Amino acid sequence: MRTFDLSPLFRSTVGFDRISRVFDNAFQQDATTSYPPYNIVKTSDDSYLISMAVAGFGEDDLEIVANENTLTVKGNARKDEGEETSYLYRGIAGRAFERRFQLADYVKVTGARLENGLLHIELAREVPEALKPRTIEIAGSANKQLEAQAA
Repeated sequence: MRTFDLSPLFRSTVGFDRISRVFDNAFQQDATTSYPPYNIVKTSDDSYLISMAVAGFGEDDLEIVANENTLTVKGNARKDEGEETSYLYRGIAGRAFERRFQLADYVKVTGARLENGLLHIELAREVPEALKPRTIEIAGSANKQLEAQAA
């Protein structure tokens, strides 16, 4: 696979640091970023749900941090049950992970819950009233007022 060097583009831009980080992250994906698997579901026009498969992790093993436009989910490695445990087959991964999600502007984390081995993180887009589109009424024109007075 080819790698792209976008550094010449970043030398001539000012104030686009976030965009450069998004490009860097998009082109630096590797096989280790596929764990744990996850789904992103749009539940309504302004709400989303991220579901991550975190089998074997408890609430104390997981950490969710929302900082600016980045959501970070960390899983600390599980402690083995003991030295005397002898596995014939070990298919449930218990390794530590860190998964980062870039959130759009005005998307906030509203809640998280752990059930049946799935971590559900609820997100909502809350656009401030000042930035929402508003309808502006068109005032009557002067011609209509003149016609009404003439009649």
